[in-house]
Amino acid sequence: MAADLDAVIPVTDPAIEIELQALKLQEPMNAVIDLGSSPVQKYYEDATVFITGGPGFLGKALVEKLLRACKIKKIFVLIRLKKGKGSQEKLETVWQDSLFDLVREKKPRFLDKIVPVTGFVSEPRLGLSERDWVTITNEVDIIFHTAATVRFDEPLKVAAKINVGGTMNAVEVAKCCTKLKQFIHVSTAFSQATKERIGKVVTEQFYPCVMSPKIFMDMVDTMKEDRLNNITPELIKGWPNTYTFTEAIAEHVIKDCAADLPVCIVKPPIVLHALYEPHPGWLEKSCLGGPSGIAFGVGMGVLHVFYVDTENRVASAPLEYVNNATIAAAWDSTERHKEGSREIPIYNIASEEDLVKWGDYSKFLATECKPGLTTPQALWYCYLIETQNIFYYWLLNWLLHYIPAYIMDVVFAIFGMRPQGISSFVKVFQGINKKVGAYTYFLTNSWKFKNYNVKAMISRMTDNDRAIFNCDLRTVNTGLHAQVWCIGLRKYIVKDGLKDSVQATSKQNWLKRANLVFLAVYAYGIWFVLSLILSMVCYFFSFFV
Repeated sequence: MAADLDAVIPVTDPAIEIELQALKLQEPMNAVIDLGSSPVQKYYEDATVFITGGPGFLGKALVEKLLRACKIKKIFVLIRLKKGKGSQEKLETVWQDSLFDLVREKKPRFLDKIVPVTGFVSEPRLGLSERDWVTITNEVDIIFHTAATVRFDEPLKVAAKINVGGTMNAVEVAKCCTKLKQFIHVSTAFSQATKERIGKVVTEQFYPCVMSPKIFMDMVDTMKEDRLNNITPELIKGWPNTYTFTEAIAEHVIKDCAADLPVCIVKPPIVLHALYEPHPGWLEKSCLGGPSGIAFGVGMGVLHVFYVDTENRVASAPLEYVNNATIAAAWDSTERHKEGSREIPIYNIASEEDLVKWGDYSKFLATECKPGLTTPQALWYCYLIETQNIFYYWLLNWLLHYIPAYIMDVVFAIFGMRPQGISSFVKVFQGINKKVGAYTYFLTNSWKFKNYNVKAMISRMTDNDRAIFNCDLRTVNTGLHAQVWCIGLRKYIVKDGLKDSVQATSKQNWLKRANLVFLAVYAYGIWFVLSLILSMVCYFFSFFV
């Protein structure tokens, strides 16, 4: 009888259960979103929006939420053309992303409201054609400037032209818009997270600028690139990379050049995967350059050692919380302006009390994700050793990453086979170390972020707006967010269909035993080689005694 019941009642995969649990968080939003009557929704009703950086991770999620939650008239999206591909063709590739499945279901004709315009932020007037310039300056009500290069190792000239010069060019467009209601500049919470402010308060204000944006751009435009690269370390002294440095200067473009505009600045922390909206765990391959790449490496059984302070509190936020705050900030800034405020509001989407210890994420990944949510496609046993001792890190890095990688490269070269997509295991770990190094500064240091403006904005929002545009980080369930991280990586990166999780757990149990055997044999091999070397050295020196 029990066998018959088992045959009738389907067993839900643990990964699917977590996805369904996260989807329940959409219920308060879904109950009121179609009413279209909340103040923030009314603010965007029949509005024409222009977005720079629309095809990016943050930008296209912003487009999706605006179309799904608001009765937008039209969205112009700035597109940089690639060789041999038109703007419409490029956008069609973007809109096919599973990110848009929900809005596609609710509003099948949503693409009719998206208009691609060709250009690039670093070019004068954003590289817009005369026709597009006239159209945008005559029709646009709201501008979201999200375009930026977020690469930490970007040469200063490139970062400056995109992040600082691009902001100047976007402001130039905004100044010519005859119907402009709001210009929203998206920066980063880490623009003032300098070395001298580690452990100190970073609040929602303009900090002194190292040099005026105009002088900085004049220097960038006139100085030879090799000379600029040579003096970059001295120029950005105090900042960890060219990204945060140029974003700090870009904020002063807003202060100096856009003070006469209806404008605000939104400053997100590290943007992680979506918690529940539009799809639990949604992320894309571009996210693998950050913490999601680290989680992916561990989840695939490839990354085993990580340099991090587990007690450090990391400033991060789910994707939808960032975009919800960005959308609401335009409304809130306009309301402030109506009340007589002439200050440029800055919105930190991070606060000291909402920061999560990296060790907490690590614990959740190990205790709540690994036992039942590991992908069946994992290459080896999933475990991670975390340390903030640099010597211990590099020792283990060589023992557990590089030496096995060299051995595998030799073995695969001898037998003439190699896993698909991997040209060299050593290069894989070199890439991982590069990513780890880029984020080390942010994962081993913390700052006391204050977000008074965000909290005030949330308090002014109606219940319906708080449900539709939830940006209160105090509502984030860290454990569930970590579990959703696992299924997001599986669903959108590994693409394993969120199935066979039970079999994956059995596979991990087998790999755990295999890993213990491997480590024992490996340790013996290292001891044997070292003993042999020591014997040879002793034998050599015996001739001189």
